[in-house]
Formats: sequence, structure tokens, C-alpha cells
Amino acid sequence: MSHHHSDVLKPKEVVRILEHLGFEHIRNHGSHQHFRDSAGRHTMVPVHPGSDLMPGLARRIAKEIGMSFEEFLSHR
Repeated sequence: MSHHHSDVLKPKEVVRILEHLGFEHIRNHGSHQHFRDSAGRHTMVPVHPGSDLMPGLARRIAKEIGMSFEEFLSHR
């Protein structure tokens, strides 16, 4: 499977999307930031400065919050 450059997200972009979708940063565990929304959905974003999130991880985050990856990307 090939990955398009547009599939690559920075951790800060993912955090911005989650916040836009109503998720609140609830805690850190090491370099992992945990988020939850009012419906109780939660996810975790590993934040390593200068690193991209692997497409598979960004897809997992989208799935955890009940979205397709394409729908998640549409909130960029």
C-alpha cells in the first residue's frame, strides 16, 4: 500500500483537529497526550517534536473517535 504525502500528519495537526472536533486534552503520560470528548470517546496522540505520525496511527485515532480517515482529514 502506498501512502500519499497528504496522509502524513504532524502530531500538532492531529491535536488541532481533535480540539476542533470538541476533544479536550485531559492528561499527559510521558510523550502521549490523552483526549476525551463530551460523549466519552477518547484517544491518545504521541507527541514527539519534529516527527510525523505514521499514517496507520492517524487512521487508528480516526477509528477510535468513530470517523473514517478521510472524514478526519477533512477537518484539517
